Amino acid sequence: MTTLDIGSSAPDFTLPRDGGGTLSLAELRGKPVVLYFYPKDDTSGCTQEAIEFSGLKPEFDKLGAKVIGMSPDPTKKHDKFKTKYDLKVDLVADEQKTILEAYGVWAEKSMYGRKYMGVERTTFLIDSHGRIAKIWNKVKVPNHAAEVLEATRAL
Repeated sequence: MTTLDIGSSAPDFTLPRDGGGTLSLAELRGKPVVLYFYPKDDTSGCTQEAIEFSGLKPEFDKLGAKVIGMSPDPTKKHDKFKTKYDLKVDLVADEQKTILEAYGVWAEKSMYGRKYMGVERTTFLIDSHGRIAKIWNKVKVPNHAAEVLEATRAL
């Protein structure tokens, strides 16, 4: 598991995205990127988080910032999730979990005493130079998107 710190270079990726094609972090150099990792499409916390980020997308757009959600779900599942809730953010699929591991968010979790591997809900704010400007670990969803927006404004 990799530990990234503020000031570290954000690991690059090119992954399949909702709606077809790929999305590459390197292609977004020159603008801020909000990269949020979430466990699973269409679950209560993940849905609320995606809806909150989607609702604030016009504000992120004004700042020139790109908002990307990443989970291990396949793109077909992302497409259904996006359509069901009219989500406005980009969703990328890391089915191999390579990038989840590179960002240190693929971790052992525990629920009802059972241990399993899963995505630790985490958000990275990446500056226009591709460096990590802020990290939110073990995110609590309510008002998280608004907090990330404020940090993006401060970049």
